[in-house]
Order: sequence, then C-alpha cells, then structure tokens
Amino acid sequence: MNNPSIVPVSSKTQATPTHYPRVLSIAGSDSGGGAGIQADLKTFSSLGCYGMTAITAVTAQNTLGVCAIHALPADMLAAQIDAVLGDIGADAVKIGMLHSPDLVRVVAQAIQKFKLQRVVLDPVMVATSGDRLIAEDTMEVLVNELFPQVSLVTPNLDEAEWLLGRPIDGIDALPAAAQALCDLGAQAALLKGGHLQGAQVVDVLLQPGKPLLTLQSQRIESRNVHGTGCTLSSAIAAHLALGLSLQEAVQLARQYIVSAIEAGARVTTGQGHGPLNHGYAPQAMHLLR
Repeated sequence: MNNPSIVPVSSKTQATPTHYPRVLSIAGSDSGGGAGIQADLKTFSSLGCYGMTAITAVTAQNTLGVCAIHALPADMLAAQIDAVLGDIGADAVKIGMLHSPDLVRVVAQAIQKFKLQRVVLDPVMVATSGDRLIAEDTMEVLVNELFPQVSLVTPNLDEAEWLLGRPIDGIDALPAAAQALCDLGAQAALLKGGHLQGAQVVDVLLQPGKPLLTLQSQRIESRNVHGTGCTLSSAIAAHLALGLSLQEAVQLARQYIVSAIEAGARVTTGQGHGPLNHGYAPQAMHLLR
C-alpha cells in the first residue's frame, strides 16, 4: 500500500495534525462475535483503522443460527450516528443490517446531513445459517433511499436474487446481474458468487463507464465462513478510508478475506459455522494527514 497521505506511526515530525483512518459501521450486533459489528471492528483494527459503531439491532445468535432479533428504535440509531459523526467524523462508512424501513430512512438522512463519502452498503438480508434478517417491506425502501447514495453495494447471490426478483444461474449470469443492480440505482456493484458451485469463487465488480472487473480465487474448504459478507464490506470500507480507489479497495479486501478464511479453516469455534481469523496478520494503526 503506497499512499502518500499515510504517515508512519513512528514519525516524530508532524507538519500538520494527523488522525487515525476513521471507519463507522452502521450494523447489527452478533452476540456470537463472528459477524455484524463485532466482525467489522475486528476487521477495521486488523487493517490499521479506527472503528466506530452505530448499532441498528441486537441479535441473539451463535454459530448455529439466529435465535432472536431486536431492532433498536430509529431515534436511538440517529442519536448514535449524530454523536459519532458530530464529534469524530468518518473517512468511510460501512452499512450492514437495517431491519426496518425507519432505520433505512435514518441512515439515508444521515448520509445527506453529514455529506458522507466512501459509503459501502452490504444489503444484509439472510444469515449464513439461512435465517432472514430484515422485514419484507424494508427491501424497497433500501433500494429507493440508499442505493443512489452509496459508493458500492455488495450483495451475495441470494441477496441479489431477492433484490432482482429472479434467479442468477451460473458464473456467466453474473455480469448481467451486476448491471441490473446498477440499473436499480447503485453507483457500483460487487456481486459475490461464492454460493455458486465450483472449485473457483468468482465475483464481479461493475462500475458504470468502466470495464467489468472479474475476481476469482480457489475455493477454500471450510465450515468457518460466518461473517464473510460483513468482513468483506468492512475491509473495502477500511481500504477506502486509507485513500485507495474503489477497485484497489475491493481487490485488497478480497485478498484479506481469502487469507482470513484460510487462516481460520481448521479452527473449531462452536458447533456450526464458525468465524474467520480476522487477526491473522494485524497491522499497526495508521495515521492520516
């Protein structure tokens, strides 16, 4: 990573004030620690960023599944966002689970109020266990209110099929599906094909006006894949906060998650889908001018 705006932590001369790369996660809490804000904070820290949170919902879950969901009141979410951004600010934002239309609208209004840039939306709809995580009437509001305001949406295959209302059959269908997501209003779409069968995992990044970027890697056999979507979107936001372009951020974030899956593949945590190894190679906190 060669970014001239990053100041070595050991530097003793500071011509201008410095700050940590600040990344805000607006997402739900995972009591099992593998996904949600817990995964986000681990990711931010591992990549040398300062993480902050605005919690949208509290879940009771573990490696076996989601037992209960309690969405926080919209005014409490707004208060968290106002408190963090009004004082500390953010260089990038990751948005995860938004359980109700009211919570979506709070976030949409905050993006406008604070003129937020470098916003990554992971439209969390279904957990790794298959549990549905948002209310039925939330999807339309999510598309209409948030898609046009964020820098990138990162749905997995199931979420994209739900958003588009049709199946996505195979790797060859990914580019058209990514285009359809942008047609819904997204400024850019990273469509993740990990749920497709095959030895290779293929994702596509579409930024209108730019060539389609296809990313692929060898599939890693592991049951420890809980929180992969949360981790990837958080890693993208972290790299954006460090000043990288969207394409660079996606490529480096994908490298990070592949390594985190590999590092945690043979570890036992719980009886079901365990977490990644977020801290396999932690970086020191960066400083930005």
